Amino acid sequence: MGRPPLNVEETKVRLSPETRARIKALVGNYQVAAFIREAIENELRLREAHKGDPGTSPEQEE
Repeated sequence: MGRPPLNVEETKVRLSPETRARIKALVGNYQVAAFIREAIENELRLREAHKGDPGTSPEQEE
């Protein structure tokens, strides 16, 4: 049996101990990878939505 494949590729990401601790405090130790995947997907959607907008970038909106 076992878990079905996730159809993902392993990618290593370096995080500061502080960032990792903040993520773990929010989602727990076993959901860190899922949190990072979701954060990346959200950021990609945001940037793709702004792609081609003249004179704007997500960084400028903060």
